Amino acid sequence: MIKKIFVPIDTTAIALGSNVVAEIFENALKENGSDIQLIRNGSRGMFWLEPLIEFENNNGRFSFKNVVPSDVLPIMQLLEADDFENLATGNEKFLGNTKEIEYLQNQSRLSFSKAGIGDPLCLENYTALGGFKGLKKALGMKPQEIVDEVKNSGLRGRGGAAFPTGIKWQTVLDTKHPKKYVVCNADEGDSGTFADRLLMESDPYQLIEGMIIAGAAVGSDQGYIYLRSEYPYAHKTLNTAISKCYAEGFLGKNMLGSNISFDLEVRLGAGAYICGEETSLLESLEGKRGMVRSKPPLPAIEGLFGCPTVVNNVLTLGAISIILGQGATFYQDFGTGRSRGTLPVQLAGNIKRGGLIEVPFGVTLKEIVEGFGNGTHSGRPIKAIQVGGPLGAFVPKQQWDTPLDYEAFSAIGAMIGHGGIVVFDETANMFDQARFAMEFCEIESCGKCTPCRIGSTRGMEVLDKIGLQQDVDSNLILLEELCDTMENASLCAMGGMTPFPVKSALELYKEDFTS
Repeated sequence: MIKKIFVPIDTTAIALGSNVVAEIFENALKENGSDIQLIRNGSRGMFWLEPLIEFENNNGRFSFKNVVPSDVLPIMQLLEADDFENLATGNEKFLGNTKEIEYLQNQSRLSFSKAGIGDPLCLENYTALGGFKGLKKALGMKPQEIVDEVKNSGLRGRGGAAFPTGIKWQTVLDTKHPKKYVVCNADEGDSGTFADRLLMESDPYQLIEGMIIAGAAVGSDQGYIYLRSEYPYAHKTLNTAISKCYAEGFLGKNMLGSNISFDLEVRLGAGAYICGEETSLLESLEGKRGMVRSKPPLPAIEGLFGCPTVVNNVLTLGAISIILGQGATFYQDFGTGRSRGTLPVQLAGNIKRGGLIEVPFGVTLKEIVEGFGNGTHSGRPIKAIQVGGPLGAFVPKQQWDTPLDYEAFSAIGAMIGHGGIVVFDETANMFDQARFAMEFCEIESCGKCTPCRIGSTRGMEVLDKIGLQQDVDSNLILLEELCDTMENASLCAMGGMTPFPVKSALELYKEDFTS
């Protein structure tokens, strides 16, 4: 007997028609006088199967993939049968038990363990799945004990720099100041990335819990989520979740009867990629134009409004409740070398099975792209893989066996960044991709430093001459010298890393530049 129907309310699922499907299911249930409960759940990240509709009975949860409005009535007829599972196996869209989907089975979900399980705004669902266990434990600990737990877990920032999170928190804790802040960088602007959005829309309390724990650890009573303005559903979800937390005592004065207080609010970003850089973000949060600050001082010492500030991204803060709830040793058991825990990886571009997976560090790029992604969507051979966003280098085929590990990727001149992987097939022109990287920098540069502001403009001019096959050899030399200047003299990673995709494209696919 079917008890519940789950229809995802994530941005991607909505874009693929889940709201229309949900409305038809709801109308059909009303017409039949059914007592089946319709739940709008978060996405499990299998975007290649969306809208993924799930049904729950006494034997578990079962799924249908890529459900469109015309599928609803036939599915409803199946649900009315006593022998639902056997009858459904004849439907080409029936996937069977959701837990047995290979794409999910081969993951190690920690931060995303609750995503897609139920209503993302239901506090009862979150707590039933182990939510706020870490917070309740943290409220009984001293600040230094919380920081030590994060240190011992080996957690490093998931935003790109991979700086040890516990060390950053220790700096804020040790800095004497009457006011401190916790800021979440949710300005997810890298092409091919969507893990932050998915966590905020599918499991917002995971992020909120992590921020409250961060506040308790460093002595902060105020947090801000700096959210990308292009995420309206995440904005609505977060605001609703924060209101519910206040109503239930998880936010505000003397949380859960403790002597700790923490306030939290969402601030929309300025629509600029550069505001994903932590100091530019802080400038924007203060109401100023988003421009990069010189370091030192570090934000951990002089951050928001000149006060010591923890700045972490969504995935970093999303891992905190797991570490406090399950213990540092549990988290550290995942991963390899100095890269501990799990990494949410986003598969995008010309990929057959795009979506989000969460795997321990150490899994190879080839295993992810071929094993999870199942190759290109076009069926053509893979030509290039870009890892780490629009400023990440292209990884050549002979290095696809490199494990996803910060040090291993650094050794081959690449970066993991935010975990975004974009795949290109053999039809892609890598000169065009190099030009896109330089143009992206030209548009998004804050303009503060000359190497980035002027370098990207001159880079575009040189690349356009190469594209017209004008004095190619001399201009290629000039391009390499310009890239070296940008890489070594830019104030932040915007200008410093723009040369990575340009130089790697030139090195690996020179024929696309010279013909």
